[in-house]
Amino acid sequence: MTEFDGGRALQEPLAPGLSQLWELDDIRYEGDTAYQHVVIAKTAQGVSLFCDDDPQSNEFSHILYHEALLVPALLLAERVDRVLAVGSSEGVISKLALNAGASLVDHVDIDTEAVRLCAEHLPYGYTPAELAGVEANAETGDGPVRMYYADGWDFVRRAAESTTDKYDIIIVDLPGERDDDAQHNRLFGTDFLTLCASALAEGGVVGSQVGCPNLWQNATLLRSWQRFNDAFDTVAHYGSDEFNWSFLFGRADKVADPTARMIERLATCEYRPVSIDSDALVAGGIPPYSVRHARR
Repeated sequence: MTEFDGGRALQEPLAPGLSQLWELDDIRYEGDTAYQHVVIAKTAQGVSLFCDDDPQSNEFSHILYHEALLVPALLLAERVDRVLAVGSSEGVISKLALNAGASLVDHVDIDTEAVRLCAEHLPYGYTPAELAGVEANAETGDGPVRMYYADGWDFVRRAAESTTDKYDIIIVDLPGERDDDAQHNRLFGTDFLTLCASALAEGGVVGSQVGCPNLWQNATLLRSWQRFNDAFDTVAHYGSDEFNWSFLFGRADKVADPTARMIERLATCEYRPVSIDSDALVAGGIPPYSVRHARR
């Protein structure tokens, strides 16, 4: 935290020598969980979630982020029946997947306290009642959403080793990859993506946020482009045209034209996006120049 214009602000590092300030009007929660420092506060973009000074979502634009992360996977996968969300403390992915026709959504997050804080303080995602099991039976595991407080790597490994518990879609929704030894960094690596591929049903898709495409912020995107191409035979990029972020999607088999498939499936998708149409899929399907020319 820092002082700015007589009030409190959160300084978000962007790149060496570059950061931006988030003015905080009303701090709803600030504290340390077992894994990260969490701030939930009112900003100019509504109630917002920050983890280790990294903005995760906010009331104004969270739907843009979560649609960009999930909708291309819905359209690229053969089926939308069993979905796994790794991370995604807010629970928005679980709700969108149900709206898209999934009969089961498993949600695994290592940080119990962060998930419960999001349900308590954020006006989107799970409500406290849903998380407690009164409505969706999320924590009790009796409803269409099953909440697991566990390590994502171990959870996916068990699914990969199982002969029956495979997923049509796996969404990896984590804070950004960091330069230090943050525990979630390993969930961006090729080994984890390969585990995810083994946990998919036939025609299944893995999707992940992979950072900002700005030339001075694109290290994670460049690494992830290489990793996805190492782990999957089909790799599709989606860059949101509403905010500056990139997402990658992988299928273990070969799809000749992933964007064309997404456009074809969009008309019949049970979930109706509010921020993605055919033109957005075409434009967002082209990775930045530096990414396209990084893998030879």
